[in-house]
Amino acid sequence: MKKIIALTGIIASGGFLTANAQCKTVSSITENFDAWKEINKCWTAHQGKAMLYASDKKIIFYSMTNPQENMYMTTPKIKAGKYILTFDISDNGGETTLDIFSTHNTSDVKSFVSITKPSKITSGKKSYDINLKKDSNLGLKVLLNGIHQAVYVDNFSLKPKK
Repeated sequence: MKKIIALTGIIASGGFLTANAQCKTVSSITENFDAWKEINKCWTAHQGKAMLYASDKKIIFYSMTNPQENMYMTTPKIKAGKYILTFDISDNGGETTLDIFSTHNTSDVKSFVSITKPSKITSGKKSYDINLKKDSNLGLKVLLNGIHQAVYVDNFSLKPKK
């Protein structure tokens, strides 16, 4: 019952789930989301009028009846440096788009700076070279163009580039 009330409050407000100030800056991330029952306190989610949640051992971006809603999920703060970012991604069909960004303020979407060009989501493992000039959060921006569309993210890994 507690989870339903919390989820309802988040959906109703269309707000952010914000990172906990006690979270530490990291230099690598390995997350398969298997133990997540909700978004981890050190990550940030912005779902607008749609849904972004942890379920079935992955992260799900779901449009419900709100296509064109930009949804964002950001990592804990990451130390400046060069990295390789990999993750598995898939969707349930239709037009879906992914953009990767960096930010210094997870609660201000105007501060998000694209690292990649928005691209159509195709199923499979994705890999990106990331260069952070200063400590930043990384984020995934997903755009779903139809009702009841979903994008699934799993096996998120950020490793220092050698």
